[in-house]
Amino acid sequence: MNPLDYLADIAATGFRRLVSGDPDGQPDWVRELEHGQDLGYFGPGSAAWAVHGGLPTVVGGIRALLLQALHPLALAGVQQHSRYEADALGRLAGTTQWLTVVTFGDTRQAERECARVRGMHRKVRGSVEIDGQERKYAAGDPQLLRWVHDAFTESFLATHRIWGGPIPGGDDAYVAEWAKAGELVGVEDPPRSVAELERQMADFMPQLRYDKATARTVHFVRQAPLPLAARPPYAVLVAGAIASLTDEERRLLRLPTTPLTLAKPAVGALLAGMGAALGRQAPAQRNARRRAARLDLVDLGAVEPDAVSDHGGGGSRQ
Repeated sequence: MNPLDYLADIAATGFRRLVSGDPDGQPDWVRELEHGQDLGYFGPGSAAWAVHGGLPTVVGGIRALLLQALHPLALAGVQQHSRYEADALGRLAGTTQWLTVVTFGDTRQAERECARVRGMHRKVRGSVEIDGQERKYAAGDPQLLRWVHDAFTESFLATHRIWGGPIPGGDDAYVAEWAKAGELVGVEDPPRSVAELERQMADFMPQLRYDKATARTVHFVRQAPLPLAARPPYAVLVAGAIASLTDEERRLLRLPTTPLTLAKPAVGALLAGMGAALGRQAPAQRNARRRAARLDLVDLGAVEPDAVSDHGGGGSRQ
């Protein structure tokens, strides 16, 4: 077995258990996706399903966490109101749950999940000193919500462009579809095209900064407290996340330049190995397709529900 295959096998073995917070990798909220009354906000054939059902979201999630550390108010909310250093995997599982349920659940499940997130946001408020001045923040602030939404959207799209396949309707379709997810948690005027996303990200640039809190968070993301065997494959994914950042984003984060010519094949081989080990379709997609088939709203073609592997993988691919 070559080294990348070995790393991929290790990564695949514990991947879903780590991101789901469930010992067998398929918690109740994943099983519930088979039930429901409609296709949800997206459905089979959507851009959101194509992007969030793929393994590049693993790299995109790391990229987004690095990028989000540049906003001092958003970062203060995380550092002052979460146990991310003590329970990083628990926080990851919560984010994965939201992303997966909103993408693959029916509308009732998606709205219930977004209500859970909005409830958490209402408790996150406080203040932080910036340039000698006390600044107040609230997680429910539409501007902060938009920053988090835009950083995730840009990151998932950037990594999918490098390591993913075609997106139904193209990049603009993904940005437009995922705007709905932003609205469900309180984002006002989320971008609906790549051009709008790029403009909004540029507008945020003057608010971004690198300070001690940023440095601490970036170090934590790069050196996440994972089991020893998972650290080598994680290092490959981190290298891919850094390589996918823009030059300006890397400069702001004070990260070294990782040539994409080196990171792209290494990450691609790791993701391919993880995909082979985990299976061609994740339980979340499989369950959502079973729901659609039951509602006679989609033709599964040659893929019968019971024939789909139980070992799917990928960022949100629970």
